[in-house]
Amino acid sequence: MSVTGDPWTPLQQGTVSDLIAERILDAITSEQLKPGDRLPAERDLAARLGTSRPSLREALRSLRERGLVDIRHGSGVFVAEPHDTRALRDAVASEELTLTELFDMREVLEVPATGWAARNQDVALLEKVTEAFRALDRCSRAEKVDWDELRALDSAFHLRIVEAAGNRFLTRTQTVLQDILGRGMQTTLHLPGRLERSRRDHERIHEAVLGADPVAARRAAKAHIDGARRAALLHLHDGLPAGDR
Repeated sequence: MSVTGDPWTPLQQGTVSDLIAERILDAITSEQLKPGDRLPAERDLAARLGTSRPSLREALRSLRERGLVDIRHGSGVFVAEPHDTRALRDAVASEELTLTELFDMREVLEVPATGWAARNQDVALLEKVTEAFRALDRCSRAEKVDWDELRALDSAFHLRIVEAAGNRFLTRTQTVLQDILGRGMQTTLHLPGRLERSRRDHERIHEAVLGADPVAARRAAKAHIDGARRAALLHLHDGLPAGDR
């Protein structure tokens, strides 16, 4: 059964809890609901589906057992992250991944994403890329740089590009990429010349993506990640916590 429009229309005849579970699952697979989204409140959802709350609870328990939803008492029911995404997030959080592996992952995810964003030319999503780039650029040029804000804006710029790539796998890994980008490492942008190089890298990436040049976009993204990798490893070898955008 495929649902378009409002997924919470009254159910037809059948095993009620199975129909409810199917309706919710269809909303997830069609991306009307995405990982982290909260389902409507139990009373409201039961009324909108035209079913009883006990049947709804049974369906939600079934979906929870399948790892598709998280039931958080006092907060509600949320769409769960895919198992592979959770596993990758846990690996990052538990520091099972080395600094080199983290930058390798950035290269695997961000380089093709930048090329796809340049190819797709989704106007609405590219506007968000430009907004993120301008905010980052302004922050990097401030007389007194707020390093925490700079890290957050830097991450946001890269994540907006991932969104503009139009690839559903990459969209599903955004939360993991966010962990990679902001993994509690102290920025190295304050190293001599690094802030300026990073700013030029971002300008090249932004220009190539908006200029619909996938080859140049991928090249610029890879050069940026390679530079960040070298700076992070240098900082690490100097005996300091490392990290760079």
